[in-house]
Amino acid sequence: MRLWATLAGGFIGTLALTSLLRAASELRLTRLDLPFLLGTMVTADRLRAKAIGYLLHFCFGLGFALVYYGVFAALDHAGWFLGAALGLLHGLFAGTALVNVLLPVVHPRMGTPSSSIHSKALLEPPGFLMRNYGRGSGLVSLTAHLVYGTLVGGLAAIGG
Repeated sequence: MRLWATLAGGFIGTLALTSLLRAASELRLTRLDLPFLLGTMVTADRLRAKAIGYLLHFCFGLGFALVYYGVFAALDHAGWFLGAALGLLHGLFAGTALVNVLLPVVHPRMGTPSSSIHSKALLEPPGFLMRNYGRGSGLVSLTAHLVYGTLVGGLAAIGG
């Protein structure tokens, strides 16, 4: 496996993940918009938040590809199946600890379960597996992360 192939997988995987989330939102399967959540950490301007959020989302996608690369290097193996397994773990982490616990703590515009009615939060907290953004949000997110991981693992294997 090569670093550049893994990063290419991260870019293509992030493109696929983002497209799947956007399509699911348009089909009203979820209200989840990860780039918007990320962008509103930086600005309250909704239009700018979307643009900045997409940039951040792609940067994080490449960052997670580096984490995957570290796992592939440690195991001296990369492949579609291993990538899919890491994608599933990544999706579970994103839907539980990352957006449910960590994000509301550091996000200046997101409410928490303990927010008062008088607070100025612009976003509701995602909740466990992002269910506050629709019943299908968890499944959509897990599926999108599974696709991401499969692409990163597969392209890393092909490139090496």
